[in-house]
Amino acid sequence: MVETQPGPDPGAIDASGAIDTEAQAPRRPSLSPSRAADFKTCPLLYRFRTIDRLPERKSLAAVRGTLVHAVLERLYDLPPAGRTVEAAQELIEPAWAELRDEPGIAELFETAQDDGAESDANAPESVDAWLASAGKLVEKYFGLEDPTRIQPEGREELVEVTLPDGLLLRGFVDRLDVAPNGALRVVDYKTGSMPREAFEAKALFQMKFYALVLWRTRGVVAAQLKLIYLGDGDTLTYAPDEAELLRFERTLQAIWAAIERAVATGDFRPNKTRLCGWCDHQAVCPAFGGTPPPFPAEAAAAAGWHTVLPVVERD
Repeated sequence: MVETQPGPDPGAIDASGAIDTEAQAPRRPSLSPSRAADFKTCPLLYRFRTIDRLPERKSLAAVRGTLVHAVLERLYDLPPAGRTVEAAQELIEPAWAELRDEPGIAELFETAQDDGAESDANAPESVDAWLASAGKLVEKYFGLEDPTRIQPEGREELVEVTLPDGLLLRGFVDRLDVAPNGALRVVDYKTGSMPREAFEAKALFQMKFYALVLWRTRGVVAAQLKLIYLGDGDTLTYAPDEAELLRFERTLQAIWAAIERAVATGDFRPNKTRLCGWCDHQAVCPAFGGTPPPFPAEAAAAAGWHTVLPVVERD
């Protein structure tokens, strides 16, 4: 979910762990599925994450997701016959060795459960228990797909397109499969459980985003969008069509127009929902009695946004 690359940054890292080693030139603001979802959920959350770039706490669940994604990506580096449960389990330790030194991760285990701390529901897991839980998610994957019969065209692949109106769409696809007849399958791994039917549309928003970008770049409508939920060992599949992707494109353009208006004026409104309980920014949110920091208009303009800059009087 890369939004803006302000200046040369050959090692820009996406939230999913994917590394963008693209062009060195600054990139203009873009829209990713996660940031579009942020704005739909709460415009102020979008501002805090994309414009202010306020820090957020890591969580054991999110880091476990990153670890499992890394293992499933590396699984397909192995020859088909070698893609076994045992081989996948052996990939956990080296992937964890690379991940554990990242800022904020060690702190998640500083008061790990031991010596009877299991009775405290708020105490973090021990590292061993946490790694074991990641291993169980990896094992569940093998009950949902046979990796010996799959040869992905892309993994953690950056897909992007500029629409005719200038909107740049960018995102990272967990896995892209291409059949011999050219049919596309877009696959995304989730370490949680499959959502209830009422929330399926929200879950598919990200996948339709990828399908739209692939359609605009390859001229092929994905035959299948597949969400793999490792938490409960289930899958959600969907087949879009051109008319639906055209409607979705208009939806994204409307979201982007609203974002541009908000950036131009600095007017990002909070939207209080049940999701606020998981937000790290309540202390600076008006919905909770907080005061947001001053809108960073100059920084936003420097990053390529069109904004109404404050007038600075000079002698």
